[in-house]
Amino acid sequence: MNTSRGRIWTGVIRVGPYDRDHTVAIRAAISVGVPLLILWSIGRLDLSIYASFGAFAALYGRTDPIGDRIRMQLAAGAVMVASMLIGTAVSVAHLPSVWAVVVVAAVASAVTLLAYAAQWHPPGGLFAVFAAGATASIPADASRLGSVLGVGLAAVVFSLIVTFVYESVTARALPRLSRSKNRIPVGAVAAEMAITVAAATILAGIAGLLLLDSHWYWAMVGAVAAVSGPHVKARVIRGLQRLVGTVLGVLVAAAVLALGVPPLAVILIAVALQVGAELFVGRNYAIAMIFITPLALLMVQLAAPTTVAVLLTDRLWETLLGIVAGTVVAVVSAIVRRGGPSPSS
Repeated sequence: MNTSRGRIWTGVIRVGPYDRDHTVAIRAAISVGVPLLILWSIGRLDLSIYASFGAFAALYGRTDPIGDRIRMQLAAGAVMVASMLIGTAVSVAHLPSVWAVVVVAAVASAVTLLAYAAQWHPPGGLFAVFAAGATASIPADASRLGSVLGVGLAAVVFSLIVTFVYESVTARALPRLSRSKNRIPVGAVAAEMAITVAAATILAGIAGLLLLDSHWYWAMVGAVAAVSGPHVKARVIRGLQRLVGTVLGVLVAAAVLALGVPPLAVILIAVALQVGAELFVGRNYAIAMIFITPLALLMVQLAAPTTVAVLLTDRLWETLLGIVAGTVVAVVSAIVRRGGPSPSS
């Protein structure tokens, strides 16, 4: 037991080797930063969250050849825009929060199935859950659907252009990336992951809604992170890394928000945090979360300002709820499928 615990904590703190992570960090910084600066210049930072989610397309296919990467980013970008449209439609329809949770859980399950079957990297539906949940929580009218579509698609297209141009410029200077050998197998595994994610997000979302009400989607995002991984040990490590990183990241966010810096400075800080996240997300998820947590909070605060204390405490407690719910579902899922196919087979 002590040996097992030791291996888990070793996994939590282990930092993987550097692998040209700066290339993804640069692309992500440009893809996120430029749209935010444009929105700031025209006084429409209320649309910033849609641009940020669209720019997340740039984060896919980091180890793939350019052709595969562009195709993956195009598909992922379409999914991100669709997730935002679904979330915004939920807000426009004024659905009760419990039904919003159900809708976001359905998005989580469907995107997980697609991502694993299509062998996306990163796999899973975490970004889509964040996008659908956040937009569902922002008050909107029907006219906002057009803004989501326009801003989201523009950000996706821009991120694709950045990927293509950056690759073209650096292709001769750097060795080509080879396709990752650690692809998740498809078939029964994709279906099992989709069911597991659906159960985890429903449980986390309802718990977050009942206990804290606001920002319930953060519990769902935490649950998705906690059920990601090829086996229970990896999922426990992932959950612990998200918890540790979130606690430290909230402290960073508190310091930034306490400064009361103007929106332009917030955007520049967010871009810097995006760079930090991409430098470590493939090497140690806990360290990456120290950057991702304040980045997420700044995104939400830019688009829909709220009380800072509520924002920070909700992030902590909702994340804890999500990790607990996800870990419970991951353990139960492992017991149920014991003897059957597993993601590591």
